[in-house]
Amino acid sequence: MSDLRMVCPCLLGVEGLVAEELRAMEARDVEPQNGRVLFCGDETILARANLNSRYSERVQILMGSFRAVTFEELFQGIKKIPWENWIGKQDRFPVKGSSLNSKLFSVPDCQSIVKKAIVERLRQRYRVPWFEETGALYQVQFLIMKDQVSVMLDTSGAGLHKRGYRANSMAAPIKETLAAAMVQLSRVRPDAHFVDPFCGSGTILIEAATYAMNIAPGLQRRFTAESWPSVPREIWMREKERAQSLIRRDAKFEGFGYDIDGAAIDLTIENARKAGVIARIHAEKRPVSEFRPDAQYGVVVCNPPYGERLLDTREAEKIYEEMGRVFVPQRGWNYTVISPDETFEEHFGRRADKRRKLYNGMLKCQVYQYFKAPKTT
Repeated sequence: MSDLRMVCPCLLGVEGLVAEELRAMEARDVEPQNGRVLFCGDETILARANLNSRYSERVQILMGSFRAVTFEELFQGIKKIPWENWIGKQDRFPVKGSSLNSKLFSVPDCQSIVKKAIVERLRQRYRVPWFEETGALYQVQFLIMKDQVSVMLDTSGAGLHKRGYRANSMAAPIKETLAAAMVQLSRVRPDAHFVDPFCGSGTILIEAATYAMNIAPGLQRRFTAESWPSVPREIWMREKERAQSLIRRDAKFEGFGYDIDGAAIDLTIENARKAGVIARIHAEKRPVSEFRPDAQYGVVVCNPPYGERLLDTREAEKIYEEMGRVFVPQRGWNYTVISPDETFEEHFGRRADKRRKLYNGMLKCQVYQYFKAPKTT
């Protein structure tokens, strides 16, 4: 088993949640940074993080880190890394990356230098004139931030937000990783009575159900590193069995999704079936105006339409006003709403009990949480 330094890139604002879940997976030296979390572990932790992380975008091996302000420094820094420990003679190793606030700002030029340096290193080690690149995929990723270079190997393939249940979605869906973060922030329990009155394609509902039942988000998909000889197949099999054994099949979770679009309801049901949680999900066509907190306890989490996304601004504001009327403060109920609209509270009619900044892709949003019961006289 190797001792690997790894990194999980994530949406801005969820670094703390990623760090928390990695520690729970027994990762070591967990270090949250802006937009990513560093950690240590062996190949078992690599597989476990891919299968179980709800909030990360992917899992990467941190191959090296160094300062470079010239192409020569970049070339030499990359060439020093022992790429042969991972990449074989036949393997593919495409390069992509980004540069921010650095002297080396041309990404295509940096890509070319990184590729050239890796080829040079491998050519010397394998004593071959060229590489076919027909074998397993080793995606090389670099990030140059303030002249500091980080070089990674991606182990995930498709981003971890792609759970495998959402082949189709409505316009402007919320990312699965962000939906999962909202569910966690709402403290959804295994016996939750959960409602999303703007369910769209069912993403928030499904993430709540899988969270409450402790279903690992990666159980229905594959990962690039599953084809790597350096991560034995038995590790993946063992970790999948472990994840299956941790599912809370006795959880009493019930999710209720509503939407004014019948196609959205059909899609929610289809996606819930793919995710294996259809028995816990009820969905029907219904406007938010008909919402009532009609159980003793309940959790509402939603991503309402907003001006820039689906409606004009005034229509969105009318929806916020309606939400303020029907999301009644009530003991045992809490409401979590995500919106990029800074005037949301004004139209909703109440200031949030708690606000938190999160990003839906590049869009800055606020998560508004209402959980305080009305004062009794």
